[in-house]
Amino acid sequence: MSVELTRNFSIIAHIDHGKTTLSDRLLESTQTISQREAQDQLLDSMELERERGITIKSHPVTMSYAANEGKVYQLNLLDTPGHVDFSYEVSRSLAACEGALLLVDAAQGVEAQTVANVHLAHEAKLHVIPVINKIDLPNADVPAVKKQLEDILAIPAEEAIEASAKMGLGIEDILEAVVERIPAPCEPEDELLRASVFDSVFDTYRGVVSYVRVISGEVKRGTGIKTMATGKTYEVKEVGVFTPKQTARDSLKAGDVGYLIANMKTSSEVKIGDTITESRNPSSEPLPGFKDIQPMVFSGIYPVTTDDFEQLKLAMGKLQINDAAFSYQAESSTALGFGFRCGFLGLLHMEIVQERLRREFNMDVISTYPGVVYKVKKTDGEEIEIDNPTFLPEPQLIEEILEPTVKAYIMVPNDYIGDMMKLVAEKRGQLVNTETLDANRVLLTAILPLNEILVDFNDRLKSMTRGYGSMDYEHSDYQPGKLVKMDMLIAGEPVDAFSVIVHHDKAESRGRQLAAKLKDVIPQQLFVVAIQATIGGKIIARESISAMRKNVTAKCYGGDISRKRKLLEKQKEGKKKMKAIGKVNIPQDAFIKVLKTD
Repeated sequence: MSVELTRNFSIIAHIDHGKTTLSDRLLESTQTISQREAQDQLLDSMELERERGITIKSHPVTMSYAANEGKVYQLNLLDTPGHVDFSYEVSRSLAACEGALLLVDAAQGVEAQTVANVHLAHEAKLHVIPVINKIDLPNADVPAVKKQLEDILAIPAEEAIEASAKMGLGIEDILEAVVERIPAPCEPEDELLRASVFDSVFDTYRGVVSYVRVISGEVKRGTGIKTMATGKTYEVKEVGVFTPKQTARDSLKAGDVGYLIANMKTSSEVKIGDTITESRNPSSEPLPGFKDIQPMVFSGIYPVTTDDFEQLKLAMGKLQINDAAFSYQAESSTALGFGFRCGFLGLLHMEIVQERLRREFNMDVISTYPGVVYKVKKTDGEEIEIDNPTFLPEPQLIEEILEPTVKAYIMVPNDYIGDMMKLVAEKRGQLVNTETLDANRVLLTAILPLNEILVDFNDRLKSMTRGYGSMDYEHSDYQPGKLVKMDMLIAGEPVDAFSVIVHHDKAESRGRQLAAKLKDVIPQQLFVVAIQATIGGKIIARESISAMRKNVTAKCYGGDISRKRKLLEKQKEGKKKMKAIGKVNIPQDAFIKVLKTD
């Protein structure tokens, strides 16, 4: 099929605005799938995606559409995730397209993530087609949403298509708009093979499956190819497209989106954003890649039983190929044994990776408290990056610690603006700007420390605004903060698994909380066990676990009191000795309980 009859587009929107439902309707309307195969969330192939009702991976699919003028077009659609943690997936998918359908909920209107996705699309120089979805809802307000499109996103209201993906309304108009408004891929300047890898998965039987967008040239079975990042050469075993299952084709030509299987055995051989070219007649310049992804949240992941370390290593290698944003490196802890320090894009991403390890690889894991990357300026002028509290230098060697911040865009109804400002202040944030969007909503722009919004910020925002608030953020710069390392001592011994870097003002409450939690899970010993939270030797919180008491006088019936006193004194001496030389063995399930509930 010629390049003029190809259209590559993706669907972008805020979470729950109906991207996956719309892609289901488009597949049915173009008869890519039969009625028998039809099911909800068809492109969400992962069990986790179906269960949570979210898209985690972007899914390409090729459709044939007979337009009104009688021409048959090939439409390549990429359904993308909506959650802020997966915006990197969105940016990679947009790099393989010429246009995007922007979905806006007719009842909810433009939300924080909608704004962010429009910026991403404009940066990628894509043609955006606005679609107002869910017009069948009783509380749909189409005129208000059209006004928001003009005021907030500067998109002309007359361009918007009204639709309901659930009811199947307006689907034909959307397909016609894709054909008419989205430009065809550029004509290649030469016949050299250039294909951009925008995703990849690992297949146990066939090795690495690379998802590619062919920019110029042609690739078919038997072609000798070279990856420009590593310089290694391979032979293509199979090429094809997604319909939505992998369907083998004779070749992929310029403008096509599909998959390519070569004799790649390991995940490290393919790099997302890499350029594939022909080995005999290679292109001299690689295509512009995507920006390298930087993990923002770090956490230690350890197997519950140390024998599973090798199996965990293998599982992580396979996960990494399907998820370019996930990184890991081996580390060891005196308390937890051998494990990995893993980098994630955010808390949901971390949760998804852990869940996939449990489900897909049957691994039982413990994870440590999530933290971020700090920059530490030492007194001798050296600057180092720290993602693990264990490696933080001694306080006297530190000049200052810088923490990463984010620029958060928070959309809330007018009634909750006061509560929202309190929450931002509580999280050590600064309000930069307040903008009234319409009669009901305001957009707050705030600079917040990333560490503060990791765990419960989004949950509190949702509960505070009864679900009407939404947030999106982009990474800002590093700023100095009064940060300290807090250690937990159990019977005078520091336990590295519980060390955290916290803000000085919040250290005491965090220490009390952790000490109280540990008191509940550490078993009693024959002597009193002190649990202490310390900052550089100064104790800021303490809990004590009382000693197990054996009644040594149980067998003394009546008689002289001095006999009982003698036995009690002897017991006292024994406990004193025990305290001096005894060690507390913390059971594995104590770590699991504390770290999992954290």
